[in-house]
Amino acid sequence: MLTTDADQAREVGRKALEIYLNLQNYLNSWKRLGFTDEDVAKPGSDRLVDAVVAYGTPEAIAARLTAHLDAGADHVPVQVLTSSDKLVDALAELAGPLGLKP
Repeated sequence: MLTTDADQAREVGRKALEIYLNLQNYLNSWKRLGFTDEDVAKPGSDRLVDAVVAYGTPEAIAARLTAHLDAGADHVPVQVLTSSDKLVDALAELAGPLGLKP
């Protein structure tokens, strides 16, 4: 999410994570990664949201995504959290720091 406002990012992030907090397979995976029952209880702890939702400047988000690749991921799915009328602009903003052409 393209914002440096942690409170705003967490609010939007929690809305996006709401469906996943109902799915036992996600809850189990997060717990195996070290999150507690309290972390994965609705609406999700700040710790969980901060770990799952990349937010900040385009460069900061690109660094978070690249860290997954550097750790051995062969693909990193991205769900851009913005309104549909701003989606193309957000993707274009992220493209540069990721070394992609917008």
